[in-house]
Amino acid sequence: MNIATKRWLPHTVAAVCLLILLYPLAWLLATSLKPANEVVTSLDLWPSHLEWSNYTTALDGVSGISVTRLLSNTLLIAAGAVLGNVLSCSLAAYAFARLRFRLRKAMFAFMVATLMLPHHVVLIPQYIIFNRLGMVDTYWPLVLPKFLATEAFFVFLIVQFMRGLPRELEESARIDGCGAFRTYWSITLPLSRPALITTAIFTFIWTWNDFFTQMIYLFAPENFTITLALSGFVDQNSTSAYGPMFAMSVISVLPIMLFFFVFQRYLVQGMSTTGLKG
Repeated sequence: MNIATKRWLPHTVAAVCLLILLYPLAWLLATSLKPANEVVTSLDLWPSHLEWSNYTTALDGVSGISVTRLLSNTLLIAAGAVLGNVLSCSLAAYAFARLRFRLRKAMFAFMVATLMLPHHVVLIPQYIIFNRLGMVDTYWPLVLPKFLATEAFFVFLIVQFMRGLPRELEESARIDGCGAFRTYWSITLPLSRPALITTAIFTFIWTWNDFFTQMIYLFAPENFTITLALSGFVDQNSTSAYGPMFAMSVISVLPIMLFFFVFQRYLVQGMSTTGLKG
């Protein structure tokens, strides 16, 4: 194998893999512009003619609720989840990484063990609690748990990052009279920005794409998210609404792609440094 082949072969393989990974996205975009009779009958990637009315129908929304309202509802839930996870998980992580208290190691091990607990196991008890509190069909069951550090994965991720931070900075802050909370807020939290941004990105994407939990707690159409609206599209108009449904899918994917592209460099930095520290 000559030098030119060795140089271009990895790039060619990477380009082919990239095309394979991007094909589903290209198929989604092309299908959103297909006429209704071609969505399930034609295997061609490109439609015979562009059906822009699919996007017009999608923008009208579902059950009288516009797509703007659906996106606003989803953004409100995602923003609340991001804020809750960043604050609560960083606080819990700081306690495990820096503070010394009784049963700290046992509690940390128990928290990590909850990563293996299926979400469906706690779903019914949580629903009963929120139902008795009168929070069903509101956004509270989707946002409130995020402020209680219930995401063990993010707590563990931030703990691993904080353990690699130099303790001398915190010791200097304590000498200057800073307490534990002031040290956390002014010293540790700013230095943990890569891990916090990683937490924010994953929380935003997972919350935006969540369907099952939102389906359990939200009933009124005016409270629907864009994910619930996609399922309601088919129920409302049967198979003839596949084109608009895929058009709404494209609309729902755009905020996630924008959010990821803006913060992707922080995601890579946060994951790499978290893996090296600890």
